[in-house]
Amino acid sequence: MSHKRKKIAILFHEKDRHNVHKYVISTLAENWRQDGLDVVFLFGVKEFVPADLVIVHVDLSVVPDDYLDFARRYPIAVNGQVKDIRKSTFSHHLVTPDDPYAGKVIVKSDLNHAGRPELSLNRSFLLARKVNRFLLRKMHRLGSRILPDLPPLIETPLDYRIYDDVKSVPASCFSSPNMIVEKFLPEKNNGLYHVRNCSFLGDRMTWIRLASKYPIVNFGTRVSMEIIEPDPEIMEIRKKLKFDYGKFDYVVHGGKVTLLDANKTTGISRRKGSSTPPLLKELSIYRAAGIYAYLV
Repeated sequence: MSHKRKKIAILFHEKDRHNVHKYVISTLAENWRQDGLDVVFLFGVKEFVPADLVIVHVDLSVVPDDYLDFARRYPIAVNGQVKDIRKSTFSHHLVTPDDPYAGKVIVKSDLNHAGRPELSLNRSFLLARKVNRFLLRKMHRLGSRILPDLPPLIETPLDYRIYDDVKSVPASCFSSPNMIVEKFLPEKNNGLYHVRNCSFLGDRMTWIRLASKYPIVNFGTRVSMEIIEPDPEIMEIRKKLKFDYGKFDYVVHGGKVTLLDANKTTGISRRKGSSTPPLLKELSIYRAAGIYAYLV
């Protein structure tokens, strides 16, 4: 095969050197090496290593310009046009304090995965979050009667808070630069909440649906998982957002598709203390071959 001597560079953040094992891209890289491809990990933009393509894998909600500029030096830059994945950049269901919407709303982190990547890679961000978390916890202990306008303490996606209406949301949630307030539009069936995942690389896409008793649905809270049919609307959203590699979380509410999250640095999905489910491994191997859409 002509692909056997091709070389792939994967561009990580300069401070992400010890975290590569937690990403799906690391398992894809193993598959590519077994297939005879050469794969090199790059950390930061100080050293240019020639390759046939580079995959931009910077685990921040907003990719710094110097990483995108660096990626342009390669013949092909996978996700080279994906700069900002904050939910506020693509959500069509944001609400404001004076919004007439009468249904339930959800308070989320605007940043990917509740801002945890920023915490691990940015010391100043981490220090500010620690101070803010300390103050919030101290204020929460004082009681809501004394301080009724406290925002929820969001440290993981499981901390997202659902309110009965807009008026019930603390005003501070609307002014926080790292929080958004959205309409809560769940996909429910047989008493369970559902979230759909579309994972992709190049021309390879896989589709599953998770079910949970809990309104915040992810691999940790799931009670079941099934393969579903592709959704043309999600394919169009992918083109619009210029994603080559990643994972979209979405729901179908009232017959309409709602994108919840767009992730370009997908983590390995497993429950704590358990291995990756065989189905997810099979789907990952299938998607790995999507790299050949670029190596022609």
